[in-house]
Amino acid sequence: MVKIAPSILKADFMKMEKTIRKLEKGGSDYIHLDIMDGSFVDAITIGPKIVGDIKMITRVPLDVHLMIVNPDKHIEAFADAGADNITIHAEAVSDIKKSLEAIKNKGIKCAVSIKPNTPVESIENVLEVVDMVLIMTVEPGKGGQALIEDTLDKVAALKKIRAEKKYSFMIEVDGGISIETRDAAVLAGADVLVVGNAITSQKNYKKVIKQLKGI
Repeated sequence: MVKIAPSILKADFMKMEKTIRKLEKGGSDYIHLDIMDGSFVDAITIGPKIVGDIKMITRVPLDVHLMIVNPDKHIEAFADAGADNITIHAEAVSDIKKSLEAIKNKGIKCAVSIKPNTPVESIENVLEVVDMVLIMTVEPGKGGQALIEDTLDKVAALKKIRAEKKYSFMIEVDGGISIETRDAAVLAGADVLVVGNAITSQKNYKKVIKQLKGI
């Protein structure tokens, strides 16, 4: 069954604990935290302090997505704050494998992400070591965008590589995922769906999450 990682990017931070509780009860498999620095992407969001605060109120694994320049400088802080998985962008580091090893050395799971225009070939050398690959299905940095359909070709390509080489990484997709687009993403090979506004804009999180899981 596909796993759901709700993004709280568009959530009301004044009601964060209530939102987290609703996501827990709704059956979320992860809580997806978008970390933006105003440089790698235009927006600025949260830092390790908020990640730590969220960790204190939930047992749902925290899927921390670093959309920042020089992520190596911040891996330790986010790991210590309570991240269960840290995703770094291939476009943001000079030595992807070294950065991923730094995450693994903190005793947590590591993932690599690529933007819509970045080819899968750019990360083939680390597919053996990652726990997850995050395919951005929109341009990172802004919620509420429509899914770029041809990015799902990369999901299918990753699924094929995984099968051929017997790798174990999961495939995650992020951007424009909703009830209407989930089937295409899952059929392409996505194991984890990052979903933001399609969940947090609704009153009944559980109902939407069940639909996204295909239940």
